[in-house]
Amino acid sequence: MDAPLGSLLAELEVELLDSSVTDRSFFGAVVERKDGSVLLALPPGRSSLESDTVARYLLAQAFDVDLPDMPPPFVTSRR
Repeated sequence: MDAPLGSLLAELEVELLDSSVTDRSFFGAVVERKDGSVLLALPPGRSSLESDTVARYLLAQAFDVDLPDMPPPFVTSRR
């Protein structure tokens, strides 16, 4: 999880795209498609630090990497 984000996405075969969600409280989402491929959607216009941090956290959650919860206001859920 400490590789450069682009390398991590390639290694995990995760597709990254800009989310169309404009709500400031939305930080991103990971979706596993029916075919098993994984999509990471992040809102555009966020700082690179915020995007990198949230991307890594969401990927860790999706791939069951044990890590502590992020502090408020960050909340994750599974559906």
